[in-house]
Amino acid sequence: MLCPRPSWAFAGTLAPRRQRGGAAMSDKPTAGRPVCFVDIPVGSKVDPRSGIEIHFDDIYESGIVPALAQAGFEPVRGEQDATGDLIHSAMLARLLVSEFVVIDLTTANPNVFYELGLRHTARPYATIPIFATVCDPPFDVTLLQAIPYDVEGGRLTTAGAQRLHTTLLERIERAVEGPVAEDSPLFQLFDEFPAIDMSHQVTDVFRDRAQYSDDFRAKLAAAKSKGVDGLRGVEAELGVLASAERGTLMDLYLTYRDVEDGFAEMVRLYDELPSELQESLVVRQQLALALNRRHQPGDVDKALGILNVLLNEFGGSAETYGILGRVHKDRFRTAQAAGDAAAAVAALDDAIDAYTNGFEIEPADYYPGVNAVNLLVQKGTTEAQAEADRLVPLVTFAAVRQGGAESNDYWTVATLLELAIIGRDDALADRVLARLIATKAEPWMLQTTAGNLEMVLELRKGKEPIQMVERAVTELRSHTS
Repeated sequence: MLCPRPSWAFAGTLAPRRQRGGAAMSDKPTAGRPVCFVDIPVGSKVDPRSGIEIHFDDIYESGIVPALAQAGFEPVRGEQDATGDLIHSAMLARLLVSEFVVIDLTTANPNVFYELGLRHTARPYATIPIFATVCDPPFDVTLLQAIPYDVEGGRLTTAGAQRLHTTLLERIERAVEGPVAEDSPLFQLFDEFPAIDMSHQVTDVFRDRAQYSDDFRAKLAAAKSKGVDGLRGVEAELGVLASAERGTLMDLYLTYRDVEDGFAEMVRLYDELPSELQESLVVRQQLALALNRRHQPGDVDKALGILNVLLNEFGGSAETYGILGRVHKDRFRTAQAAGDAAAAVAALDDAIDAYTNGFEIEPADYYPGVNAVNLLVQKGTTEAQAEADRLVPLVTFAAVRQGGAESNDYWTVATLLELAIIGRDDALADRVLARLIATKAEPWMLQTTAGNLEMVLELRKGKEPIQMVERAVTELRSHTS
């Protein structure tokens, strides 16, 4: 079935209309405005090819929103990568039903190109790709009519914002006021490409799902402040979990991770999830993490079993090896506390191997790398110290490419703190510690970093000054209650 002409292509459907060359009749959001879905990262992200940290909030607020408001559209912002490897229903809904879609291709994220492909398959009209000119696009975007924009220091200049505003507004005006032109390569190539029949019934269902997803996330955020009991209340409202929307179940499952005693709830909830979620890589990785953190008899062996199966099924990844390294690191601490030297050495070597493998597979992921460095220092042999010295600049480079000490990402800043303390750079550690506390991370994240630093603290006691390490551990622990 051919896709019908879009609603905005008919006179009287675009409200408010704009006079060409003049100001908008009204730039204030109204309930009757058509929607433009903006698929753009939230916060700041480092472009992996150029290494430049792009401030996407600035691009959205100063370049995109004013153009959409002037054209009479209601901007609805998406969150690229917000739901891991699962396609959230709200994202799918907005890609399919929004009258216009603006999608940022800057970081060349595979998920984003997949989302662009979904949109081009479903809708022949009104898809506008944009990208920052920090380096060449991964392929020729001429066919896509992508709009370039310039940044300096990762931010739009005043002139750059105005150019993006003007170009985006002109593109929208041509689509609204001129002849309807297909911008999907598929619809341009095939005269009768079968699109999705976006009937009013289907559209209403998708819009309701998108709104439901937003409302559910807001409900989770409010319930999280009440701890496990609050989240259990939200879970009870879902009714039979097998029939619940998969994206909301994933949100609930991961939110339990952020509250006290939540890891036990994750283990419980796993058994009630639909089978397709139980079999997914992310859910099984998180189950192994939860079992290790719950730490009831037999949990560690179960976690190791899950992770080894994942390595066989999916191959190695920084995430799987990182969780495996955490399990072995906890085994090392347990054996060390029990005075079992042989078991401690074996577990330490297992942890170092896992973290090192994860970093070597994905050297852009600093998390397994910094843990490998910490444990190599713990091992204390000449060979281990040489390996730590080899890894430190590589891990530092990976963290700096993700924004370094100025990043808004907790783990990036935590990595710089650990490296500063391991390298005995108290001035940098002091500055990074203040930044880390300001990120307002979840308690379990602060506890993880404090635990890593306590290992350094124990290693240095009685041998060298430890004031900086002690202060870092104390501050981190004080923010976990």
